Amino acid sequence: MMGASKLPLDGIQALDLTRARAGPTCTRQLADWGADVLKIEAPPGSGISDGITGKRHGFDFQNLHRNKRSLTLNLKTNEGREIFLQLAKKADVIVENYRPGVKSRLGIDYEAVSEVNPRIVYGSISGFGQTGPYRDRPGVDQIAQGLGGLMSITGLPGQGPVRVGIPIADLTAGMLLAQGILLALFERESSGEGQWVHTSLLEAQLQMLDFQAARWLIEGEVAPQAGNDHPTSIPTGVFPTADGHINIAASGEIIWQRLCHALDLPELIDDPNYANNELRSQNREALRERMSAVTPSRTSKEWILVLNEAGVPCGPINTIDKTFADEQVQALEMKRPISHPLLGNLHVVGQAINLARTSQPPHYQATPELGEHTEEILRELGIDATTIANLRDSGVI
Repeated sequence: MMGASKLPLDGIQALDLTRARAGPTCTRQLADWGADVLKIEAPPGSGISDGITGKRHGFDFQNLHRNKRSLTLNLKTNEGREIFLQLAKKADVIVENYRPGVKSRLGIDYEAVSEVNPRIVYGSISGFGQTGPYRDRPGVDQIAQGLGGLMSITGLPGQGPVRVGIPIADLTAGMLLAQGILLALFERESSGEGQWVHTSLLEAQLQMLDFQAARWLIEGEVAPQAGNDHPTSIPTGVFPTADGHINIAASGEIIWQRLCHALDLPELIDDPNYANNELRSQNREALRERMSAVTPSRTSKEWILVLNEAGVPCGPINTIDKTFADEQVQALEMKRPISHPLLGNLHVVGQAINLARTSQPPHYQATPELGEHTEEILRELGIDATTIANLRDSGVI
C-alpha cells in the first residue's frame, strides 16, 4: 500500500494485469495488506477499458482498486513488453486473468517471466481452468454459478435456477488466488524459487459448494432447492413477525428445546413428528406452520431479544443500508474511509481479517487515476525523462 509501513506484505511488489472483478479482488487483498501493487493498464486511446467494473469514478471501480498505483503500458508493443519484463525482474508477484492462450501470445506467461526472474510467484485466474476441454472458453461469474451447481440449489423449491445476489465465483476465486500466492511466497522462503499459482471461477465455485458437494460425493444425494430453510438442519429459516421477518436457527437438540420453550410451544419437544433432526427435516412444512402461527405475536425486535436471551441464534433480515447502520457492524469498522482528490471523502468495504498486533492504517489510499504513477514507476526503473516522453509520444505508455 502506498505510504503504508509495517503491514504484513510491506516490501512485496506485485504487477497487476487483471481486469473485471476476480483478478482485481485478488490484488486488492495484496494491496490492502501492504504490497506495492502496480496496476498495469492500457494507455489512453487504446480502446481497452476495465470492462464490467464500470466507470473509473464509480463505486465498483473505486472499491476494487484502492491502495494501488497505476501504470499505463501497451503490452502489444515490443517496448511495452520490454518494460514489463524489467518490472518483472524486480517484482515478487504477477497476477493476471487473461484466457489461457492470451498471455502466451503476448510473451508474458509464467515461462517467459520465470526466465528473467526465477523467484516470481505468478498468479492466474481463468473461467474454467488452465487445462481441460473448456480452458479457452470465456467465463464470467454467472456462467460459473450455473455450471458449478450453485444456481440449482438457490431459490425457493420449484422456482427454477436462481443466481446468488453477489458475484460469488469471482470474489471467492480472487480471494483463493490471494491465499495461493501467499502460500507460494511462504514456500519461496525455503526453496528460493517462485512458481505458477492458478485457480478458476469454476474451481472456486466447486470448493464453495462444500458440504452440498460432499453430500453428493459421499451420500449420493443431489441437493434440491430449499429456499430459506437450511438444507439439512431444521428448524432454520425465515419466520414472520408482527412487523416483518426474522431468521431463526435451531439445529441440535439443546437449541431445539430452548426454542420450543421460548415460543411457548413445549409440547413440540415430545411430539414424535419432531423427535430428532431427521424427523424435523422430513416434517419441515408442518413445523414451519406451527412456528409461524406464533411468531407474528411479537415484533422482530422483541423476538430477537427473547430468543437471544434463551440462547437461540436469531437475527434481523436487513436491507444493506440497515446492515451498515447496525451497531455491531459499526463496531466492526467494516466501512473504511478514503479521501479522493476529485470525489471527496468516500467509504469502501473493509477487510474481514483482523490481526491482533498488525492493524491496517485508519485510511485507505484512493483508487489512482489512469496512469497516475506511470512516470514515477518508470523513473524507479532508471528510465530518463526524455525516454519517457518518447514512450508517451509513441503510444507505449
